[in-house]
Amino acid sequence: MVNRLDFEISRWVAAIAVALVLVAGASAATRDPGQYFFDTTFGDLPEELSTAKAEGKQGILIMFEMDECPFCHRMKNTVLNQSEVQEYFKEHFLIFPLDVEGDVEVTDFNGSSMSEKDLALKSYRVRATPVFAFFDLDGKLITKYIGATRDPAEFMLLGQYVVDGHYKEMSFQKYKREHQ
Repeated sequence: MVNRLDFEISRWVAAIAVALVLVAGASAATRDPGQYFFDTTFGDLPEELSTAKAEGKQGILIMFEMDECPFCHRMKNTVLNQSEVQEYFKEHFLIFPLDVEGDVEVTDFNGSSMSEKDLALKSYRVRATPVFAFFDLDGKLITKYIGATRDPAEFMLLGQYVVDGHYKEMSFQKYKREHQ
């Protein structure tokens, strides 16, 4: 009886050890998007453009979001928390979240001051979230992606689509079909 009990205990200890290794490995690849994906902003987009130019970025990425959005939360918890995603996008863009229901004053790329919600709705017609809007170094909207991507690989493909300039010649859907 003691041998059987010792065997069962050792099986459980081994299973727990494997689970802990898996959890540790998973958390090593993920990082808080608030700290590692998004940049800090004071809401002055022309100033952010100057910073992006000085840092050699290709542009600015704005994630239009809202607190109650389950798709925004899913993006943050399954895609934007991946270290590979964070490193790639941070290399090429300054990245800012913008609350589509927010009353915080921001200065748009033309120098006009308005609330976050007015910028989202009136300037960029954001009606659903998330929306990932990519702007060039002149503050011109070059492409936007509405909704959550399927997984980190699709979001990386979206980044490559913008970074490599394919948005100039084809839709993301066509690019995605050609690169899957």
